[in-house]
Amino acid sequence: MRTFILFLMLVPCFYLSQMKTGTFSDLEVLQRENSKPVIIHLYTDWCAICKIESFRLNKDKELVKMINDDFYFVNFEAEKTKEKIHFQNQEFEYLQNGNSGIHELALALSKNKNQPVYPLWVFLDKHQNLVYYQEGQITPERMKQKLLEISAL
Repeated sequence: MRTFILFLMLVPCFYLSQMKTGTFSDLEVLQRENSKPVIIHLYTDWCAICKIESFRLNKDKELVKMINDDFYFVNFEAEKTKEKIHFQNQEFEYLQNGNSGIHELALALSKNKNQPVYPLWVFLDKHQNLVYYQEGQITPERMKQKLLEISAL
């Protein structure tokens, strides 16, 4: 029985790779050292689609390798991140609204300024210019296609 339980605990380790994630402050330093395209993933902890999508993307080893090797990846929790963020020469803060709130950066990155759609994907080239924007779920296949297009720029 112990062997079976240990097996069940270790199985996810063999099948899931992990994308290297950074923060916006890391991004600023890393871009000065080695400029790469950037993927920003906006999500919330209550978004079930975000969780399913994250699982599917992390399960694709080829995709994870592409992201880890050729891109900077920022996973941004839009409604829980409360620290001030400096991004593209601007300061963004958390906007409290009663018991909840949203980060100004989430609103700035979203085309829907009243309420972003989650998950939200923002792809920037190595000069931090917007090259692709997607609201809602993205498949591993679609993401690989977009990453190849961005890498070719």
